[in-house]
Amino acid sequence: MSEVKRKRYKKKRYFVPITIVILLIVIRLSLPFFLKNYVNKVLADIPGYYGQVKDIDLSIIRGAYTIHGMYLNTVNANTEIPFLDFKQTDISIEWNALFHGRIVSEIEMLEPTIIYVFEDQQQDTTGQANTEDWSKALTNLVPIDINRLTIENGKFAFLQLQADPNIDLNLSNVQLTASNLRNVIEKTRTLPSNIQATATSIGNGNVVLKGDMNLVKEIPDMDITFSLENANAKALNDFTNYYAGIDFDEGSFDLFGELAIADGYLKGSFKPILKNAKLIGKEDGFLKTLWEGFVGFFKFVLKNHKQDTLATKIPIEGDLNSVKTKVWPTVTRIFRNAWIKAYKGVIDDDLNYQDATEGADKLKEKRP
Repeated sequence: MSEVKRKRYKKKRYFVPITIVILLIVIRLSLPFFLKNYVNKVLADIPGYYGQVKDIDLSIIRGAYTIHGMYLNTVNANTEIPFLDFKQTDISIEWNALFHGRIVSEIEMLEPTIIYVFEDQQQDTTGQANTEDWSKALTNLVPIDINRLTIENGKFAFLQLQADPNIDLNLSNVQLTASNLRNVIEKTRTLPSNIQATATSIGNGNVVLKGDMNLVKEIPDMDITFSLENANAKALNDFTNYYAGIDFDEGSFDLFGELAIADGYLKGSFKPILKNAKLIGKEDGFLKTLWEGFVGFFKFVLKNHKQDTLATKIPIEGDLNSVKTKVWPTVTRIFRNAWIKAYKGVIDDDLNYQDATEGADKLKEKRP
């Protein structure tokens, strides 16, 4: 082979791999741009909503991409407060699941905020802004099934700005972990997925939620407990003042709940407890003081004086399409707390998944 042909051969030999490398680099640099346009298009196509993302980072080695600054709001919103505001969302392959023969994803969300502004949500007279639409659209941003979800320092809030005073009910510092959502492991369990969460409520109450679920079903089965302890009752004044015309000078508020769902049949209960509560303030007007005195009288009659608590237990049961609170048991349980025994400040743990299963079986028997 001549020297000239040898040089040409060397040039051709290096040309192909160099071209491939350059092409891969161009694709790698372009992918975040195309991903960002794709995500923005998905958000723009959600009926009744509009949204955008600031930036997207791609990590091919981890099999992941990170969405920065994603927000979503209703089209007809009167405020500039985003309905969804996700500071950083990392979506990646869950490598541990590969050992079980499944390709699934995990999501880690940093400081996600969901703020439900009452007035904004009421502005949609066309019925276009549908929860199912935006939740399905966000799920579609993940190319493979989600098996694990982690939330760090999240915030969930309900705002009613036209109320006087404004109502702001919120949970802050939300820490949540939900695992095995696609039933990769522990396939023989009825409720294979686990969820655990903690948060801080208004009034600095301590919130704990834990339980098991089966999200593979269209209507998820679950067995969950919930507790809110030691929240300052005065923090509820904006809410109770607007809806009931009362406020608290002092006291604390607890809430304990259990919830089970089996085959679309729900059974549960909520137990609110007021401790050491005082209603009437010194500077209240006459009519307001009269109303608070009226409420305070019944509070006195229905409280447990030894433990200074006002409590009841609210049962809820039925088909998920027609769930309703049972009023009479609620009333009788108020008197039970007042005159028989005070409810303990703990989750009763007298409800389980089997109770919901029995309810579901009875419902099936009644159906034609």
